[in-house]
Parts: sequence; C-alpha cells; structure tokens
Amino acid sequence: MRMKKKKFANERLQLLGELLVTDFIGFIEDRDDIYDSIAPLRIEIGCGKGDFIKGKSVKEPDYCYLAIEKILDVCVLAVENYAKSRNMGDLASNGGWQTRDGVVHPLGSESIHFENEELGNVRFAVGDAKDLIRYLPDNSVDSIYINFCDPWSKKGHTKRRLTYIEFLKMYSRVLKPNGRLYFKTDNRPLFDFSLEEIEKSPFTLEYHTFDLHNSEMNSENIETEYERNFSAKGFSINMLIAKNNK
Repeated sequence: MRMKKKKFANERLQLLGELLVTDFIGFIEDRDDIYDSIAPLRIEIGCGKGDFIKGKSVKEPDYCYLAIEKILDVCVLAVENYAKSRNMGDLASNGGWQTRDGVVHPLGSESIHFENEELGNVRFAVGDAKDLIRYLPDNSVDSIYINFCDPWSKKGHTKRRLTYIEFLKMYSRVLKPNGRLYFKTDNRPLFDFSLEEIEKSPFTLEYHTFDLHNSEMNSENIETEYERNFSAKGFSINMLIAKNNK
C-alpha cells in the first residue's frame, strides 16, 4: 500500500535539517564533524519509519549510522520519530516543531540548531541508495542493513532487487574487508533469490534462517513496524548475514 502524501513534508524536514544529509560529497569530507565522532559508519538502506535504526543506534551506540530512504513522505516520519526519541521536541499543535524548551518553530522557518549530544549518532538521507552510495569511498562502511525492501516480483524487475548481484558488488566496494551485510524479508521467493545471488557475489554467507523469531538470533533482533505487523499475521521472517570477502 502506498503511503498517503504528508502535508508540508519538505518544510517539516527543513526544521530538523541538522539530522539530514543533503550534500553527499560534503558528507564524505566532513563526516567526523557531522557526527562529532570518528566511530565506524553503518548504513541502513530503506529505513522506513525508522524503528530499526533508532533501536540499533541505542543498542550499539559506538557507531555512526546513516539511514537512507527513497520516499520523502516516509523519511519525514523517520526523522521526526528519531528526534522525539532523542528528546529534541515534538510536532507543534498548529504546525511546525516545538523544542523541549517550549519554543515553537513554525513551518517555513530555518533549520533548528541542536547541540551534537542532542542529535546523537544517526543521520538521514532522502534518495535512491544506488545514487548515494556511489559517492562513498572504498572500504568506508562497517555494516549495511536492508530490511523488508520491495521484492520487485514482476517479471523483468529482477535487476531492481536490492540483493541483485550488481547491488551486492556495490555494497562490497564500500564495505570494509570482512564487513557484514544484514538482510531481512518476509518474502520467501526474494530470500531464495538473495541466497543464490550471494553465492556468486564477493560475499560469503555466514548465517541464514527462514524463521528468525524462532531462531537463536531473535534475542539480538530489532523489529521494524512492518516486521511486527506481518509477524503478527503469521508470516515467517527470513534473515541472512553475509561477510565481505574482497
């Protein structure tokens, strides 16, 4: 189901602009300053409403995280949810953003300034992953996470799948040697396809399960909203971990 268009999405993102990466070349050059940290970088491709990246950044705080989401109306929810979790404020009753000190910043205002400790270790980017990741240097990423991406089930759409061999080669380039790719989906045909693509890629399959929630890995699992909904309906969750062997 396509998400309904969010009112004033661009203006809402503008208010929380310090959480956004809009200049990828500048991001590469100034990453340590953007995060105020030299910690290793982890990327989520298709962050949805941000539940996973929010939970992961809290559970494993000694990393910098970049959450990429192609759909603007989805990304705005992820950014706002993350900001709320960081006690950076909340949506104002009449539009705009109200910071925790009670100051309301109306829609159309410039980006609100926050201290680095308020911003935390997550930043967001709106765009297609393949267009953004190409800017990243070789061996610059610790881990990549892909959760419940579009299965592109129609005939002829194979090359659009985020686990297609050409995408895997792209991930391998930016990942450090022995860096990990983590993938979850409820779509078994997509998962079977992904296992086959891994076999002919620069990755080695380290672990996989066809029923994550009843596996030994479930204790480490951070659920997305999509995952909770479909698991409650009886769908099994498939998951794999692949190691970069370049």
